[in-house]
Amino acid sequence: MPTAARRRGRSMPSNRSCPPVPVGSSALSAAPEVTTTPATATDRFRAGIVGPEGRAPVVSVGNLAMGGRGKTPTVAVVARLLLEAGERPAILSRGYRRRLAEDGVVVVSDGRQLQADLDRAGDEPLMLARQVPGAAVLVCDIRAMAAAVAETRLGATVHVLDDGFQHRSLARDVDIVLVAPEDLRDRRLPFGRLRSPVSDLRRAHAVVVTGAPDEAAAAAGAIETIVDRAKTELFTLRHSLGTARWLEPPGTTGGPGPGSEVVALAGIAGPDRFVRSLEADGWKVAGLLAFRDHHRYTRADLMRIAEAAAGRPVLTTEKDAVRLLPLRPLPAAVAVVPLVATIEPEAAFRAWLLGQVAGVRA
Repeated sequence: MPTAARRRGRSMPSNRSCPPVPVGSSALSAAPEVTTTPATATDRFRAGIVGPEGRAPVVSVGNLAMGGRGKTPTVAVVARLLLEAGERPAILSRGYRRRLAEDGVVVVSDGRQLQADLDRAGDEPLMLARQVPGAAVLVCDIRAMAAAVAETRLGATVHVLDDGFQHRSLARDVDIVLVAPEDLRDRRLPFGRLRSPVSDLRRAHAVVVTGAPDEAAAAAGAIETIVDRAKTELFTLRHSLGTARWLEPPGTTGGPGPGSEVVALAGIAGPDRFVRSLEADGWKVAGLLAFRDHHRYTRADLMRIAEAAAGRPVLTTEKDAVRLLPLRPLPAAVAVVPLVATIEPEAAFRAWLLGQVAGVRA
């Protein structure tokens, strides 16, 4: 089984600015040096601009296309496996659409308790901090700065880079890339939804195929003709829904069961997939209230939701839940339905992941 080769050198900040780290000089002294960069991100990558000597291994989870492909659930799976293996993982995120992006490096969770709210963290990092207790979660546009803080202040032994396949400023030792079957037929932006060409899968250490089993199997066959199987492993992402639980009052463990008539609420990429999953599990979905991805709910939204629900339970996602919690008490009975993700074959993926991290340190 191939292992990741260590890439060394200096890590450069991205073209987005992140103010000084507000956590003391030790983190700043460990942060990567700023130097003159080649003209483009691709030029910087080809020039070998990578992470600082001595840093912890970096496992990146990314994709080719815009929109939901299962990156965040995969990040959670990877972080949990690393925790179970005795590592101290730090999840590094950009914190997309957080309101206080000027805060610099924000420690959302130190691995023991939450330290930031929705405005400072963003919805997905806050959700990950709740889903993977024990893992540190940090956000900053310059992920190399967040990595320095995670190592020097929080004792991180390995980093999990959320949405890192196109992120050139921090070296990735292990690249995990998610691909949906439709990505193989798509075109590059602005004519399609691909951020990277399909040929870029050749630089992935693992490709994780999403989608329905039959379609995923066909896509995996096509991917095998693109990548070098001596260097790239293939896995499959499977989703299922967990048990619904009421969002309030806090600490509530019960929730409505399948067979109930409900209204679905989703401010995510691909809300129709959420509805199909609910219906496949036996829920009677009377309607869908769809909002744009990362939508910040307002009191007016809540009144609209309550009116549409008309006394029926409202089922929503974990990502929506972190945006609803600050607005409690809610005028409708809202239950969150967790997404349970597995990467198959599970034992093979675990062995591969831990082997890759060990190979970086060898």
